[in-house]
Amino acid sequence: MTTITHRAPRAPRPTGAGTSRLDPFRASVLTKASLALAIFLSIFPIYWMIVIATRTNEDAHSMPPPLLPGGNLGENIRAVFEAENAHFMTGIINSIIIACTVTIGIVIISTLAGFAFASLTFRGRNLLLLSVVLTMMVPLQQMGIVPLYQMMVTLGWTNTLKAVILPFLVNGFGVFLMTQYTRQAVPRELVEAARVDGASTLRIWWNVAVPAVRPGMAVLAIQTFMMIWNEFLWPLIVLTPDNPTVQVALRALNDRYSTNYVLIFAGTTVSIIPLLLVFVFFGRQIIGGLMEGAVKE
Repeated sequence: MTTITHRAPRAPRPTGAGTSRLDPFRASVLTKASLALAIFLSIFPIYWMIVIATRTNEDAHSMPPPLLPGGNLGENIRAVFEAENAHFMTGIINSIIIACTVTIGIVIISTLAGFAFASLTFRGRNLLLLSVVLTMMVPLQQMGIVPLYQMMVTLGWTNTLKAVILPFLVNGFGVFLMTQYTRQAVPRELVEAARVDGASTLRIWWNVAVPAVRPGMAVLAIQTFMMIWNEFLWPLIVLTPDNPTVQVALRALNDRYSTNYVLIFAGTTVSIIPLLLVFVFFGRQIIGGLMEGAVKE
């Protein structure tokens, strides 16, 4: 005769103060100190720039340097806009036009190209995508300045905004980013189902792909806007001093024989306002777009 014994259930381990289990997601003191130091090193240069922008040029050379804002910010900003050799207002308007136009163009072209590389089948697709990736490894702007400038002279586009806009309308990084994002966000079965229902390629892109890749488009738009807003070399070459972008106008604030740090820092403070507004209004889009790919299986 076989005797069957039932084992009593094991009591759960106590989780009170007697057990010391480390939470892997809880930051240590060293981590918090490192983050605080990184935040301080990132914010302090901007803060000190704003402090000098509110003071006089003598304060910029004083030792120890001032750490509290002064009361001359309005006067210094007025002097920046009234500087005859800088054309600062023209520079801001030109930069807004150029940055917005290039951003819209790159987002549309990159999204279309990314959808084609990720969801369509055609001969030479992988070779074309490889050529796009290879363009990211070569500094095309620096290597092509001379022939590009000759092309603008031939077209008669020098000292025009389209001479700055056209060379930046296609971006290899944008095409590669949207290709990878479309492959993750737009299933091939969904595209095939829309095609079976009779939708055209452009309709599939607009109604199926664009809503799915909108976070990636937002990230690309913000990165492109910052890149074009901070562009200096090509506008310096192709535009004249009386029709600059904002970065070229900031350079013009530097006098030939002396450096007025107050004017430079005041102009820089004004020039970063559009970038700060972009981060304030679209910061959540940046984080959401960058992190969305990490949570996909």
